[in-house]
Amino acid sequence: MKSTVNSPFEAADKVVEQLGEMTDYIIVDFHAEATSEKIAMGRFLDGRVSAVFGTHTHVPTADEQIFPGGTAYQTDVGMVGGKESILGRSIKPVLRKFSTGLPAKFDVVNENIRIHATFVTLDDESGKALNVERIVVDAS
Repeated sequence: MKSTVNSPFEAADKVVEQLGEMTDYIIVDFHAEATSEKIAMGRFLDGRVSAVFGTHTHVPTADEQIFPGGTAYQTDVGMVGGKESILGRSIKPVLRKFSTGLPAKFDVVNENIRIHATFVTLDDESGKALNVERIVVDAS
């Protein structure tokens, strides 16, 4: 993550400190490209937040766990969208774009919806994770 912009780790430090004064329950949605970045943020915040859930790829990962400090973690929660799709978009236009390089309108698929989610149980006293569970539901 070499960049001239501010570090997300520095930003997380500041925000977590501020939120920690107001609540014991902090859930982080870390939208990042690389799996390693998401795991690093989860480990960085372990014990200081209730959960760190990654997003971006639209594909749920099977690595839900509770880190040693009590933070629930999953690299990518997934998406809500059409099961017969390419990341929630109609298949044919996406294939046309990839195979020809020509622009195409990517319509959203509105049927045969699949829901990806993550359910976390938190301790009432500490805000630490007690359980984390990956959920996949076909709405049909």
